[in-house]
Amino acid sequence: MTPVPVLVAGALEALVGEPPTRYHPVAWFGRLVAPLDREWARPLAVGALGAFALPLAAAGAVAAAVVLAGTWSALSAAALAGAALFLSTSLRGLLAAAAAVVADSDTDPDAAQDGLLALAGRDASALSPGQLRSAAVESAAENLADGLVAPLSAFVVGAAVAAVAVVPALPVAAAAATWVKGVNTMDSMLGYPDKRVGTPAALLDDAVMWLPARLSALVLAVALVDLRSLARTREWLDGVPSPNSGWPMGVAAAGLAVRLEKPGVYVLNPEAGLPDAAAARRGVRAVVVAGVLSYALAALALTALGEVTAWS
Repeated sequence: MTPVPVLVAGALEALVGEPPTRYHPVAWFGRLVAPLDREWARPLAVGALGAFALPLAAAGAVAAAVVLAGTWSALSAAALAGAALFLSTSLRGLLAAAAAVVADSDTDPDAAQDGLLALAGRDASALSPGQLRSAAVESAAENLADGLVAPLSAFVVGAAVAAVAVVPALPVAAAAATWVKGVNTMDSMLGYPDKRVGTPAALLDDAVMWLPARLSALVLAVALVDLRSLARTREWLDGVPSPNSGWPMGVAAAGLAVRLEKPGVYVLNPEAGLPDAAAARRGVRAVVVAGVLSYALAALALTALGEVTAWS
């Protein structure tokens, strides 16, 4: 298995960032999901069908495209798989938004509150500058798991499963990353307590994100040069409603020695103070470093997988 797709995705992340919404396949997928967001006589059945069929359809389309590209050349298939992986990730844009919120938090709180809308689904109107910075760091840490580690790990796992099954790895790997992004997108759009139709997608997303959340916490702890933050995070997890997001956010709180909180919902590292601008900037930079490490580890994993399959 070649690491070329991960290298292509990383290069596009660095050079392009987030494609315009009107041209982004994830936005097109969102248009398929949107009609589900209404009242249904049997919302759980409709939601389960949608959570099963829509991400699977997107994954199948990507796999077919990679297979078709492979009829031209192996390099074409690798490049298209890399492009699919890139489109399944979303980190650079949100990190830029987080950095802007931190920069504006003291000098222009109104701009910081507006900027937070791109990061976190919470009312920012009553948040203090410290709470705005907290939200920015929380969102950056959580998005490391959702927006990067999840599709990268799915790509690697898909390649490994394909190797065991002795089927072409690139279509399966690209499809796996696309499927995870589809599940996460459905959860983002529908996975709210007041939307029963979104319950199946939310539960599926919780299961899918179990491993990536913990991997992202580990990589972020390395980026913060504080592996002990993993152990300290366990103390605060019970207060976080999500079974997964508390891991990367808790590591950020422990590694930065700050309190991160969503008022009325959870508090991480409650005995510390809210982050000042310097601590928040360090947190965003740590997520950047963790992102680079994640790409590197995925490339190494694919290289190792290729060596193993070559010898088998």
